[in-house]
Amino acid sequence: MSNARPPLFDFLASQRARVRARKLSGDRFLDQAAVDGLADRLAAVTRRFTRGLWIGEHVPPEIAPFATDWSCVDFDAHEILDAANSFDLAVSLFSLQAINDLPGALVQIRRALKPDGLFVSALLGGATLGELREAFAHAESATRGGVSPRVSPFADVRDLGALLQRAGFALPVADVERLIVRYRDFFGLVRDLRAHGLTNAMSERSKQPLRRDTLAALLAHYAAHHADEDGKLRARFETLYLTGWSPHESQQQPLKPGSAKSRLADALGVSEQPLADRTSRS
Repeated sequence: MSNARPPLFDFLASQRARVRARKLSGDRFLDQAAVDGLADRLAAVTRRFTRGLWIGEHVPPEIAPFATDWSCVDFDAHEILDAANSFDLAVSLFSLQAINDLPGALVQIRRALKPDGLFVSALLGGATLGELREAFAHAESATRGGVSPRVSPFADVRDLGALLQRAGFALPVADVERLIVRYRDFFGLVRDLRAHGLTNAMSERSKQPLRRDTLAALLAHYAAHHADEDGKLRARFETLYLTGWSPHESQQQPLKPGSAKSRLADALGVSEQPLADRTSRS
């Protein structure tokens, strides 16, 4: 009998949720904000790209002008990206959100790029839906004596910057944009999550309907701890942006230790003192 733990995410369930979301009417404001964020970061790059790889189904009109020719390829059920190393730009909009082997996925993307190719991605970050996660944990502990996975975990911006380096990207950058959305009631939040395809896709999620007493405890906790004076409920969202380059000899390289030609003290206009003199002062 195998003791291997199941994967964190049900990747196919996540893909089905995104497909269903595209059929729903609703304001997918997170997607639009992230597309705008990706476009802003691409606009800051002075060079123009010929072959673009969109990791997903359809290239948004805001992204299309940044490459002459686009190919749309997504990860399959085995988390394989079937793309040859012939692209000079790769862009991902939340397509890495439910990947179980994120370091491996980043390596595949880097290998799909030519040397000096650019990768830009948007993912949801660690503080996203923190209020909902807390309310679920409180409600299930109070009504069921335990907690089941209800809200997907999201990566931290510092961890993702390290993962870019681990995957072999040069000049990695990870930054974050934060948004607080206010809802008239809890079910407005639920509708938005469904419209974005952000329903629970964890492998060990409960398949049972949410019990009425658990829902009541959840609503009470959320209203008591995460509502403004006007009664509207707050929900936090973080969008993390990753930028990295496929290595190339023309890129800026860090200086070797001891290769500086001027002293920091001279640049700051201060006198340099031996370490022993500084540490002996009280």
